Amino acid sequence: MHHSVSAVLLSLFLSGAGAALAQSPASTVGLSVRRIELVSDDTQPVAEVAVSPGLSTVFIFDSEVSREGVTLEGRERFAVLDAGLSTLRLVPSEKLFPGERLRLTVRFLDGAAPASATFVLVAHPARSEAHVEVYRRKRSVETYQEEVRLARIEAEQCREENERLRSERSAPDGLTGLISTAVLSGRGVDFRDLTEGVTQAPGGAAAKNFVYAYRTARRVAVEVHLNSRGDAQPWTAVGAMLRGKANEELKVLRVWQSGPLAPGSTNQRVVVEAESASESPQGPFTLKLWDADGRRTITLGNVTFP
Repeated sequence: MHHSVSAVLLSLFLSGAGAALAQSPASTVGLSVRRIELVSDDTQPVAEVAVSPGLSTVFIFDSEVSREGVTLEGRERFAVLDAGLSTLRLVPSEKLFPGERLRLTVRFLDGAAPASATFVLVAHPARSEAHVEVYRRKRSVETYQEEVRLARIEAEQCREENERLRSERSAPDGLTGLISTAVLSGRGVDFRDLTEGVTQAPGGAAAKNFVYAYRTARRVAVEVHLNSRGDAQPWTAVGAMLRGKANEELKVLRVWQSGPLAPGSTNQRVVVEAESASESPQGPFTLKLWDADGRRTITLGNVTFP
């Protein structure tokens, strides 16, 4: 049984002809710090800031803000709205649906121009901008130096990612490819059937049928078999997130789907592959899948790995 399961995973990792394939977008959570500079005229476009249910977004201002002057559209859909003298922390609740756009306005206390700042909060199913710095006055040299330092780190990460992708693209297919890229590293493939233990949040774009988990020396994968719920519009996963209890995330490498999920097309497979060393935590994780516009999602809980 172990060998047959391993063979299935080998084909999932390296095949995909004629099937939908998407790369999960890079997370906006991590090293990045969003910096917004305000101007005193009306020509500045309204800045968009990504937010996500359950994740904190903190605005830091270089001027004191009026707590009574904070207005948030759809306030009832936020679990936390905490305004300080120069900070504002937001945590959307699950009532905030992907794709929603809500206006946030803050007013400053010193009477200088601009007297207020307005942002558009754009709801994403799994990604948020955790740290947003807002400047009304000229920024210090130190903030620019820090921005350059972070940009260099992110550029180096992109370079390493490009090298990895080129290496995998040039690797042969099948078992030889897994050996050449050191995915197995003498360990083989461990397997676990999660079908009974995995939970699904209500109202998802599709219904789970079977759920399997895999682990190699350097990768983990979740295979989800989905059934259509009769939605007339076909559904294809383009992004995924694997998040643990402490909000730690595994780096998703690819999302593969056997075909669009539409009425009459049952048991389509979605495979999410992520980076994970053998000593990484086994879970539980929450798996969230979303389509191109981010509005129709599937959320599975209690995902564990061998």
